[in-house]
Amino acid sequence: MATHTVVTPATGAATRLISLDVFRGLTMAAMVIVNNPGDWDNVYPPLLHAQWHGWTPTDLIFPFFLFIAGVSITLSRKVERPSRILRRAAIIFGLGLFLAGYPLFDLERWRIPGVLQRIAVCYLIAAAAYYIVRKDPRSAARPLRAAGILATLAAVLALGYWAVLMLVPPPGGVAGDLSPEGNLGAHLDRALMGGHLWKPRWDPEGLLSTVPAIATTLLGCVAGLWIQAAETPHRRAAVLAIAGIVGIIVGTAWGFVFPINKSLWTSSYVCFTAGAAALILALFDWAIDIKGWRRWTGPLVVLGVNALALYVISGFLVETLATITVPGAGEGTSLSRYIYLHYFAPFAAPKNASLAYAMAHLAILYVLLAWMYRSRIFLRA
Repeated sequence: MATHTVVTPATGAATRLISLDVFRGLTMAAMVIVNNPGDWDNVYPPLLHAQWHGWTPTDLIFPFFLFIAGVSITLSRKVERPSRILRRAAIIFGLGLFLAGYPLFDLERWRIPGVLQRIAVCYLIAAAAYYIVRKDPRSAARPLRAAGILATLAAVLALGYWAVLMLVPPPGGVAGDLSPEGNLGAHLDRALMGGHLWKPRWDPEGLLSTVPAIATTLLGCVAGLWIQAAETPHRRAAVLAIAGIVGIIVGTAWGFVFPINKSLWTSSYVCFTAGAAALILALFDWAIDIKGWRRWTGPLVVLGVNALALYVISGFLVETLATITVPGAGEGTSLSRYIYLHYFAPFAAPKNASLAYAMAHLAILYVLLAWMYRSRIFLRA
């Protein structure tokens, strides 16, 4: 089970940051819903990614999770050893590769990039940076100094990515091309992982766009260090909220010249989504940890403390239901399609039926995770 404790400098008392578990649980619940509609042709627009530039609520899920991961790195009870960091990253990356290959495990088309793979790389770099900074005697007792170093590193990565993408021309292309197939990152992915991408000629979790995603995780580390350093809980939440608003403004303004884009993970997207994550965490911190409004948080905590298990089990279930065919139900009718057509589609309008199927998927997973929570079973990397 994840342990997130905060020591208030004024009192020296350690308190658990329930708001972080709730934020993670809400993020994971949203992920399950948007990833599992009954019919992809009938989905409400907010539950779909933006077609390219721009954003929808769905485009906030992945960066929120990385931001939360960054906060969690700093709120662990102790700074993890390098061997532990490497082991955790390797396990997460391996789980991502397994889900990408399941059930056929076709070596010729096995996708190499992916969500868990990116999480593993971002965690590895951010945790290593945090480890190095916190081992420095000058930073060990000064969280804000460490936060400044990590914030500077995040800024360098974001600015460097902007400069490379906008100023360096890809082979046979032009600098500043931000199209799906024409951007420098897509060229790099095709050269190094051709045939193992999500799309034939590009991948939203490609190598180059992982660089600014690391910046997102580092900004989460910065937020976590501020949470440790804040003199009072109210000041903690207030500064987080102000920083969040600033991030949203900076990201929006930068987006006019470097568009907010999830697939490219543009630097404006880094600022905007990290700002939104900080603002939401501040609101949850104020409501849950400061005001003590916790009665409604139980289900989200259940989902949040076992996030890796939820992601892996959900992905495994989806692929399994899509692989099993139902005899006599029409050629190639998968079990998931059969369930949707017979138990959801007849009882509601198409978009509502599709959403109900996703909600049912989440409910089934919640029952399983609630049992795991009561049994103290947690999937650890």
